Amino acid sequence: MQTDIFHDAVRQTAWAEGMPHQRFVFVPQPVMGKSSEELRAYIDGDDPITGRPVMEEVIDALTQPLSDTERQAVRFDRTTPRYAEAESEAALRQLFMENHWTDYMPIVLPTEERVQEMLTGTSHRPDEVVGRLRPTSTREAWQFDVEKVAINAVMAGAKPSYLPVILALAASGVTARGSTTSSAASMAVVNGPIRHSIGMNWGIGALGPYNHANATIGRAYGLLSQNLQGGSVPGHTYLGSMGNNYAYNSLTFAENEERSPWEPFHVQQGFERYDSTVSCFTGCRATSYLLGLRQSHWETHVQNLLRGLNPHTPPTLILDPITADLFVERGGFDTAEKLEQWIWEQATLPASVYWDYQLIQNYVFPRAENGEKPWADYLNAPPDALIPMFRREDVHVLVVGGETNGYWRIMGCNYNRTVLIDDWR
Repeated sequence: MQTDIFHDAVRQTAWAEGMPHQRFVFVPQPVMGKSSEELRAYIDGDDPITGRPVMEEVIDALTQPLSDTERQAVRFDRTTPRYAEAESEAALRQLFMENHWTDYMPIVLPTEERVQEMLTGTSHRPDEVVGRLRPTSTREAWQFDVEKVAINAVMAGAKPSYLPVILALAASGVTARGSTTSSAASMAVVNGPIRHSIGMNWGIGALGPYNHANATIGRAYGLLSQNLQGGSVPGHTYLGSMGNNYAYNSLTFAENEERSPWEPFHVQQGFERYDSTVSCFTGCRATSYLLGLRQSHWETHVQNLLRGLNPHTPPTLILDPITADLFVERGGFDTAEKLEQWIWEQATLPASVYWDYQLIQNYVFPRAENGEKPWADYLNAPPDALIPMFRREDVHVLVVGGETNGYWRIMGCNYNRTVLIDDWR
């Protein structure tokens, strides 16, 4: 049983899982905020898709034999031609849009010559397997090779010198086109010498549309994710209720290592400073924003920012170097780890408030009831007791910006992993 808004999505999932004639019963959407009486009325009412009584459909689905249609064998064609034919460039562009192969911004058409040129950016064979991606944990992961990644890099307008970064993102196993109703996007952060060699931006405007490498690497990450994991079609394989503008270029930038008062992010994750890496973050959908740190009430200001996030989405601080220096000056945080520890200590909520959040009810409460720590420890906390909003290991700090002002933000997101770019040169 599912709500009617997911009619197409659940049938697509059943098809992908090899059960094209799986039986479904639908009730109206929404269920959030509805009383038990209203929800009961859904069950006692009619299926909004078929118009039949819901419980009658449930009983029939469980007891009636398969129909002739349901017994029919279904052929699954999972391949597409290596070359797309079209009578004109305009027709070819239209074909790409009709097949949902683009982000609906203009693309560079991936001709054989352009793809071959892109492949000069790596020493790896075109048919070498790079990795697998999927939009959700419940769908099958699709495998892809170097050439397919190169095709998407061409479409995004990237240079061959950017390809090792794009391949590393593809190999991460972390999709930039995750399908979640919360409309989350991804973030990619580059560290190490490759920032210089390919001309990435970590200063003024680094998070905006002002640098070729930043823009096209992030766009390629999104395009390869949607095309090499089975598509991103709203209502079918993408279910973000509002969508997310960050998804256009996956919020891709380099860290300002030169002006950070702390070790670079990749060094904090166990890599050497001379390694070139890219770090993947997901769940980007909420931010808190502030200018600088005041002398009198900066701790309170930070606490207010943290409480503005949903406690299911941990904080990554994205700091202009001016603000990073202020954290050292005001708080004595001479390492990123000390600042992260302090952030974790400040991010608290009364237990009754914490457990009342919808996402906490949906995803954390069941884990707590199953005894999973640290959440199980909070179940019996008094209503007014302050409990941590996040796990300590989920709090992170990045430094980026050109020091025109001390603006900074807290991005609600999840750090996934850091991948070595040098492996894909």
